[in-house]
Amino acid sequence: MATKDEVLKALSRIQDPDLGRDVVSLGMIKDLQISDAGRVSFTFELTTPACPVRDRFQDQARQYVAGLPGVTEVDFKMTANVRPAFMRSQPNQMLPGVKQTIAVASGKGGVGKSTVAANLAASLGLSGARVGLLDADIYGPSVPALMVAHQQPDIVDQRLVPVEAHGLKLMSIGFIAGADKAMVWRGPMASKAIVQMMSDVHWGELDYLVVDLPPGTGDASLTIAQSVPLTGVVIVATPQDVALDIAVKALQMFRSLNVTALGLVENMSYFVCPDCGREHHIFSHGGAEIAARKLGVPYLGAIPLEVAIREDSDRGTPIVVSRPDSAGARAFREVASQIAARTSIQSFRQLPVINVR
Repeated sequence: MATKDEVLKALSRIQDPDLGRDVVSLGMIKDLQISDAGRVSFTFELTTPACPVRDRFQDQARQYVAGLPGVTEVDFKMTANVRPAFMRSQPNQMLPGVKQTIAVASGKGGVGKSTVAANLAASLGLSGARVGLLDADIYGPSVPALMVAHQQPDIVDQRLVPVEAHGLKLMSIGFIAGADKAMVWRGPMASKAIVQMMSDVHWGELDYLVVDLPPGTGDASLTIAQSVPLTGVVIVATPQDVALDIAVKALQMFRSLNVTALGLVENMSYFVCPDCGREHHIFSHGGAEIAARKLGVPYLGAIPLEVAIREDSDRGTPIVVSRPDSAGARAFREVASQIAARTSIQSFRQLPVINVR
């Protein structure tokens, strides 16, 4: 009959590739029980519902435990618990129920940043996480159109209640002032509005809050970076040299503010001809990966230039929701998984090691 120590030793052979430690020392194995008949049961608690190696973990756990002498059955469930990005004695006062805050930024406009942010948020939500999407682009709010949500938010206890669409909690200045209105505000006014959309909103309990920043390195980005303990920032760029040069400057700005760079995403990376099936690099290709390597930050992946992404965005539905089997949707989900993995690393930096005999 296998003992608990033997089961834990077998499970400790499973290594988390991002955290560089085994799943037992990381505290992922819980509620381990062994019956007299040799039935082993436990809970395998992942660091995120969007874990990119979930299937591998599941196969390894079953294989390693089933191979122990006396084990007749292996029964376990996979759950997830997103941990806060930073070890702190009390919740963040501005966003007390939010565990991870992910900024999506770009050095310039026109690179599809808001579309990327919307699909990343939706991908994390579809994985089972509780997700909010904050449209911090005061001057050009896109979330109301991208999520086909135009109603004004309710007010409860003098705080705004997020609009909900596609399983996400949404907030945008477009819900309040109208998405078709020009926002003619000076910097201090814009910064105050952004702070209010964080602190004066009933966000509730969220695993991830994705923040769609305005392009560039202006007041909005500075305000959020200085007001909220960001888990990290994702930089969106297109492959051509001029766009990458500006994206690098945006990344350097966040580094100067001590915000972790979660990585670079190359949007509009390639186009697959529907007639011939060939891959065409209309805006060049691979520049973001080269830039990421030079800067020493992760390369999170490439998003194709796909007509369906534009069509579904215009209809107000992220492609990961409307066409989950499309190439674009698969690419967004892969990038979202990579981001979730990077945020998990932030969560475990101060976690004590659990010794297994």
